[in-house]
Amino acid sequence: MSFSLRSYHAPDFSEPRFTGAPDAVFVETDLDFVAPENYHATAIYPEYFKIAGEWCLAPESRMDCVVVREKDGSLSVKEFRNLRKGDAVCVGRTEDGSEGIFVHSSGFGDRTNKRDLFAFRQGRSRETAYSADYDGLYELLQYEKDHGNIVWVLGPAVAFDSDSRKAFGALIAGGYCHALLAGNALATHDLEGAYKHTALGQDIYTQSTVPNGHYNHIDTINLVRRCGSIPAFIEKENIKDGIIYSCVKKDVPFVLCGSIRDDGPLPEVYADVYEGQDAMRGCLRKATTVITLATTLHAIATGNMTPSFRVLPDGTVREVYFYCVDIAEFAVNKLADRGSLAAKGIVTNAQDFVVNVAKGLGLSLE
Repeated sequence: MSFSLRSYHAPDFSEPRFTGAPDAVFVETDLDFVAPENYHATAIYPEYFKIAGEWCLAPESRMDCVVVREKDGSLSVKEFRNLRKGDAVCVGRTEDGSEGIFVHSSGFGDRTNKRDLFAFRQGRSRETAYSADYDGLYELLQYEKDHGNIVWVLGPAVAFDSDSRKAFGALIAGGYCHALLAGNALATHDLEGAYKHTALGQDIYTQSTVPNGHYNHIDTINLVRRCGSIPAFIEKENIKDGIIYSCVKKDVPFVLCGSIRDDGPLPEVYADVYEGQDAMRGCLRKATTVITLATTLHAIATGNMTPSFRVLPDGTVREVYFYCVDIAEFAVNKLADRGSLAAKGIVTNAQDFVVNVAKGLGLSLE
């Protein structure tokens, strides 16, 4: 396998612009949940703050948060809703070091090749050739299986097809999924597929509508709730296949976040959006590769919570890989519009993508 991580190059803090910069300024908040005026908001890139003459990297960052200097001098990145009166929040709106704040956007170099000012087909669209992307993804996933943490973010379309359910189950069984983020619908229709062999009342193989099939997903939810939990349902009904079944069998954590349109929902679904966000972020704090698939809102939410880097336990800084896969070009490009500039887009059918990845990794769908 030829895959290797790109090296991280920290800023040269011996340069005069850094040695001559002032310390970053931290101002205590006077109210819970409210940052002081002129607060500094974080981006997806590594950010350094000068404290007592030393430049310090803020770990576990995420977009649109604030940096707090804790009592022990360490830095933490917090959502506004987690601020408390007395927290020391960094203030300053420049990012070039002149206020003791430096945003390092080129630590991993330029991912793109230099090219002519005018060239055809430079975007990511249905006409883009993705062969190299797939080959690179296979190598990345093989590396991350043993050396990283792979988080998948799935929309319900993945559960609507028999082969894609088998393929994703094989990915989980093969060790290529360390956490799964989704909504009520993905889990509901996947469990419906295992229990009734339908998704939204259509046979998951033939796509033919079965009599009274529109009851199947709510019957499934109702029975899961009667059982008390998804694992209890899987055991009681002798469920033997699917995405959620594979997560339970392999002890892979899954986070299901609710929405205003949910049926049921399933017992494990977070009804409180902020509790759900915290649970998602708990998984994403470990992520080194994230793949969002056929779920625009979940993809944007995940992108907002995922920085372009990860600080490993030994202090090494490594790159985080982020893929957004969707049949709609709009959905793929939406992440860049929302600030997730490091996301790589692939425009394709969700079911075909999962099957291709599983086969490309040599996994059996039987």
